[in-house]
Amino acid sequence: MADDRARADDRQVVAEAAVCLTGAGMLRGAKDMLFALVSVVLFAMAFGIAARGAGLEGWAAVLMSGMVFAGASQFAALELMTSPVPWLPLLMVVFAVNARHILMGAALYPWFGRLPFVQRLLPAALMTDINWAQAIQAYDRGERDLGHLVGSGLLLWVTWIAGTAAGAALVDTVAMDLDRLGMDLIFLLFFVCMLTGLRRGRSDDIAWAVAGGTALLAWQVLPAHWHVLAGALAGGVAGLLHHERRRTKGSGP
Repeated sequence: MADDRARADDRQVVAEAAVCLTGAGMLRGAKDMLFALVSVVLFAMAFGIAARGAGLEGWAAVLMSGMVFAGASQFAALELMTSPVPWLPLLMVVFAVNARHILMGAALYPWFGRLPFVQRLLPAALMTDINWAQAIQAYDRGERDLGHLVGSGLLLWVTWIAGTAAGAALVDTVAMDLDRLGMDLIFLLFFVCMLTGLRRGRSDDIAWAVAGGTALLAWQVLPAHWHVLAGALAGGVAGLLHHERRRTKGSGP
C-alpha cells in the first residue's frame, strides 16, 4: 500500500510538472467551448436587456460585463441598483454568489497547484462555471495544458460582452419582457445541462442532493443569494467526506 501511494505521488508530481500554456491548448479549449456559445449569447442578451431595464446605459452594461464577467452576480447586483447605491449589501451579495469560485478553484489545484501565483491569475480571472466544468473533464482525459482553460475563458469573455451589447441594443428598438420570453429560465436550464454532462456516477448524487437541499433550506431562512454559498459549502463538504470514506474503505485490510 505504501508503494502504491508513492507511485501515486510520483504520478501527481509528473502531471503537475508537465503543466504548460500553449496556443494549441488555447485552441483546444476554445473548440471544446463552441457547444455553449448559443446559450451564453442568450444569457448575455438577457443581462443586457435586464441592465437597460434597471436604468443602466448600454455602454455601462457592456463595461460591467467586460470587467466583472460573472453572470449570476451581475444579475444579483441589478436588484440593488438604486440611488444611492447600497454598497455594503451589494458587496455582500456579490461575495455570496461568487464564493463558489473558491471551491471551484480548489478543485483545480491538482492541475495548477505548483504554478507560481502570478501564472494562476489569468486562468482564475477567466474561470466560469462552464469552462471550469470543461476543464475538470479535460483534466480527467489527461489534459495538462493551461491554455485549455485560458482559451475557453477568452472565448466566453468575448461572447459574453458581445451578447450583452446585443441585448442592450435591442431595448432601444423593441420592447422586451424577459418573463414572457422565458429568458429567465436560461440560467437554470444551462446549469442543468452542464451538471448532466459533468456527472461521473452515483457518488456525485450525494453531494448534489446535500447541496440542493441545503440551498433550498437556506433560501427560506437566509438573506437573498446567501443560499448559493450555503449550498456550495454543504455540497463540497459532503463530497469530501464521501470521498474520504470511500478511500479509507479502499485502503483497509
